[in-house]
Amino acid sequence: MTLKIGKIETLLHEKLKESGALHFTLVDPEDMIEDPENLKNVIKTAEKSGTDAFMVGGSLGIAHSDSFKVMKLIKENSSLPLIIFPGNVDGVLKSADAIFFMSLLNSRNPYWISGAQALGAPLIRRMGLEAIPMAYIIIEPGGSVSFIGDAKPIPRDKPDIAAAYALAGEFLGMRLIYLEAGSGARAPVPDEIVGMVRKAASVPVIVGGGIKTAEVAAQKVAAGASVIVTGTLIEEAKDLGEKLGALIKAVKEEGKKKVKNE
Repeated sequence: MTLKIGKIETLLHEKLKESGALHFTLVDPEDMIEDPENLKNVIKTAEKSGTDAFMVGGSLGIAHSDSFKVMKLIKENSSLPLIIFPGNVDGVLKSADAIFFMSLLNSRNPYWISGAQALGAPLIRRMGLEAIPMAYIIIEPGGSVSFIGDAKPIPRDKPDIAAAYALAGEFLGMRLIYLEAGSGARAPVPDEIVGMVRKAASVPVIVGGGIKTAEVAAQKVAAGASVIVTGTLIEEAKDLGEKLGALIKAVKEEGKKKVKNE
């Protein structure tokens, strides 16, 4: 029996079919919990700007209390889907709508490929969380997540290797591919990698890390990204409404082109 597609995943697929591309806002509790009022403003600004979902998580260990507070604030200030982006088993909490059930395919450590998943699966079942299977692939430079996850980052000039991992993830039954350059990366995932992964795999491709401008976000969608994730931008941007609004608008406009051409 295969894992049923749940309500949140179904909703995201419907929105993706309609708009061609989505935007997710990533909130790292470690960086955002210190200023609840600012976080409220970020949540409301992101929703107003057109983001499609919130992700909560980070590379380093996160206190349950901090994650719970952040999720509570998101739930109180937004009606959008809230998805856990777990850095480890301690990121599994009941407060969200769903969780990305991730396997870091290019890790050197089996713990990040299947060990953490085996520990987290019973908790997810017990909590009744919707699990969305996802292949997580680290691309150079990789940042903190590459170090913590003991990854062997895929070279930026080797799109064929990234495509092979993505296809392996799909064949293993994963319904999303996440290409990660690392939080705050100086350079995002190259367009060539996004494009080759898109051609190789039939499931939606999520791209995150180092995407801070509307131009770069549009390029990734044009290359084949289904979902753009931004996190560092919401932590650093002083004129968040303007920058995030422009970025999401660019994602949606490029997405419409894809829908029109299909």
